[in-house]
Amino acid sequence: MISRRNLLLGGAALTLSGCKLLDGLNSGDSMLRATLQGAENLTMTAQRFLLGDSLAPEFAEADIRQGQHPNGSTAVDSPEYLDLQAGGFANYRLQVTGLVETPLSIPYATLTAMQSRTQITRHDCVEGWSCIAKWTGVPLSMILDQAKPLLKARYVVFHCFDTIERTLAGEVTYYESIDMVDARHPQTILAWGMNGQPLPMANGAPLRLRVERQLGYKMAKYVQSIELVDSFAGLGSGRGSYWADRGYEWYAGI
Repeated sequence: MISRRNLLLGGAALTLSGCKLLDGLNSGDSMLRATLQGAENLTMTAQRFLLGDSLAPEFAEADIRQGQHPNGSTAVDSPEYLDLQAGGFANYRLQVTGLVETPLSIPYATLTAMQSRTQITRHDCVEGWSCIAKWTGVPLSMILDQAKPLLKARYVVFHCFDTIERTLAGEVTYYESIDMVDARHPQTILAWGMNGQPLPMANGAPLRLRVERQLGYKMAKYVQSIELVDSFAGLGSGRGSYWADRGYEWYAGI
């Protein structure tokens, strides 16, 4: 039987292969894009109805049989990031802005000292591979509780340090978003540790998002700041994330 997870991974891998059928996905008036968007909305609605706030599967230490394979960017070359890394991220501060009552600027030492959650989960990459690792970090809900989102806040946007694309208009750094439902899920954390050690650069130091019921590309690495918004109008091409702007699912639930 073909599971939804395998179907999604296979379909996404097909997209990565450059299949001509999907060349028009970046077009705002693409009929195929509109069809896939409708299917994605249906999937999100069905998954939310069936799963509610249930947890993604968690595993035992014995299930960690290899190092966590890094997805996406594996290094950041901006001077600001390299200076922070050289100092062990002691001067890093997570900025939380946008539709909040209380904007935040949280030092790295404070983040790592906050109540944390540790979870051993499986990372499912859009390219078709999976890997189990132990993640430790701050529940995103705790950060939101401190910032006090306004009622009109609908999405949490993650702005990242890594340059994913260089164009004539300038550098494009990675951006991702989730809605408030996933933001407050108990397994949604800002991870600063992996497999009992500080998060390595290749895996997204100093902080990366873990949102365990979605595909790996949703789990933004090198998080620089968080912004709460009521729409995606001012973010990229308006579809909610770097990859969604290029034809991938925004929700990407599994």
